[in-house]
Amino acid sequence: MSEDQKQVSMFKGKQIRRIWDEAQEKWFFSVVDVVEALTETSIPKRYWSDLKRKLLSEGSQVYEKIVHLKFLATDGKKYLSDAADTETMFRIIQSIPSPNAEPFKLWLAQVGYDRVVETADPELTIQRAMQVYLKKGYTKDWINMRLKSIEIRKVLTDEWVNRGVKSADEFAKLTDEIALAWAGMTTKQYKKLKELTKENLRDNMTNLELILNMLAEASTTEISQVKEPKTFDDNKKVAYEGGSIAGKARRSIERKTGKKVITKDSYIKQLSRKKSEQLL
Repeated sequence: MSEDQKQVSMFKGKQIRRIWDEAQEKWFFSVVDVVEALTETSIPKRYWSDLKRKLLSEGSQVYEKIVHLKFLATDGKKYLSDAADTETMFRIIQSIPSPNAEPFKLWLAQVGYDRVVETADPELTIQRAMQVYLKKGYTKDWINMRLKSIEIRKVLTDEWVNRGVKSADEFAKLTDEIALAWAGMTTKQYKKLKELTKENLRDNMTNLELILNMLAEASTTEISQVKEPKTFDDNKKVAYEGGSIAGKARRSIERKTGKKVITKDSYIKQLSRKKSEQLL
């Protein structure tokens, strides 16, 4: 199965195109595809165009959360189209009178894009994540730290949204600024070093790498809240400043230990190596 095929799912025979955003760690769905699936109209683009105007006239916040991403079309080419994350998509669904609305919400929950029960009780999300990581061999201490890193990342992305950052491309660029400042490489270069393809980078960080990444992102949030950047370039400067704080810490650790902080290793690899050494 090709990567483009993996980005398509089915609801009652209708294709729903989706794109995974690594920076925000969330799925974005083609709004037109969802509209077509819900309304079964032959003109989903016109339906969505009318609905957008209605949402805009009502001053709905949903309209402001729409982003533009390139989706694969039937002619084999990719074109910019309106997209929305799961949370925004749930709000859009509420604006569309359709007998398919509730089945579609259940479908989203079933295929794992969102979990309605967990939205009502976030504790279940944490418990589920804990079980997934435990099955992969992670320790509870590492898992608790990883869950904290997710919280820190969410606070940062919320701060970016408040400062006018909207597109997935902008999120990715700001994330790269932080990575360059603290790790000396972009996210893509970082993943290449660890020989990752679609795996989550943070899941493959060592304890120290994860701690420094958390410091970089938390520092960026704090600086942003004080400086209140107005433009994207201002946000980039703040992102680099925040990352630089963790970068200084990394270089200090390397000078004291004589070892590189960033390696091909992951926490799981290190844990496996220690267990093997104990058996010898």
